[in-house]
Amino acid sequence: MRIQLALNVKDLESAIDFYSKLFGVEVAKRKPGYANFAVSDPPLKLVLFEVPDASERINHLGVEVDEPEQVSAATERLRAAGLADRVEDASTCCYATQDKVWAQEPEGLRWEWYRVLEDSETFFARPEESAGDAGGVGGCCA
Repeated sequence: MRIQLALNVKDLESAIDFYSKLFGVEVAKRKPGYANFAVSDPPLKLVLFEVPDASERINHLGVEVDEPEQVSAATERLRAAGLADRVEDASTCCYATQDKVWAQEPEGLRWEWYRVLEDSETFFARPEESAGDAGGVGGCCA
């Protein structure tokens, strides 16, 4: 399990350079307008979205887990608390197919509790959609 921090950045290349040096790791996944780092120490999934005109630096936060039961338990816990506002099974977002549950805190910051099922060449697609970009950052992470 690790915390995810997803940031909107103006210049992806300079952000990759900075965070590679800051955490002493190379980028784990790099696609047009997107990069992520799998940092072991501290356990962190750092996601960068190139969104030059974003009004906020934080895109969203999350918790990445390894087991399907962890997503199910989070979903049930959040539903019971009235916090689960969207559940996505086998959805493609951020170049990966994932199971996840979303919650939004009182001031609007979004959190996801998720498990990656497999990598994808597509940034965003719902299970019923065919391959291809269906909306970019706004489609699944905003």
